[in-house]
Amino acid sequence: MTPRAIGTAMAGFLLLSGAPVTAAESPAEQISSYRLKHGEMRVVRDATLDRIAREQAQAMAAKDTLSHEVLGSFTRRIAPAKAGRAAENIAYGYDNFEKTLGQWIDSRGHRENLLLHNASKVGIASARDASGKRTYWAMVIAGDFEPKPPKGRKEKEPLVAVRHDTAPAGKPKSSDCHIRVFSLCI
Repeated sequence: MTPRAIGTAMAGFLLLSGAPVTAAESPAEQISSYRLKHGEMRVVRDATLDRIAREQAQAMAAKDTLSHEVLGSFTRRIAPAKAGRAAENIAYGYDNFEKTLGQWIDSRGHRENLLLHNASKVGIASARDASGKRTYWAMVIAGDFEPKPPKGRKEKEPLVAVRHDTAPAGKPKSSDCHIRVFSLCI
């Protein structure tokens, strides 16, 4: 049997056995799929938002309490992300993200957060309580990362960095040389 025939046979077996042919979607891909179906843009994972979500999930698990305020105000916690808009969803109970996402989709307030307009980045984390029986989830979604010009003022031209090469003092740049004799510039 040729390698191609073996591959075709394996693909057929996987389809018949019900085994998944492709890897499961990541949480960010699942959220993006939902957002795209509802006219919003896709989101990508962000390290800062992941850290904020992880700290929130771990704090809720450590205290075994579901609360947006377990680490302080959301406004203060989200500040390092420098986002213009942000929202947070939390949950506990399900061990996998797919079921947690379904729970959020079924809740009007959580669904609104998932569909936050102009969101482009997301952070997702889970943590188990001390007993290992309860899983806490936190998702932070954010957008509008571009600074907006102050109201009432004209937008200034963007600054452009220009590189200026300077020759060390006492030595003219080679472009200033009219005649070069050995290493002397005249």
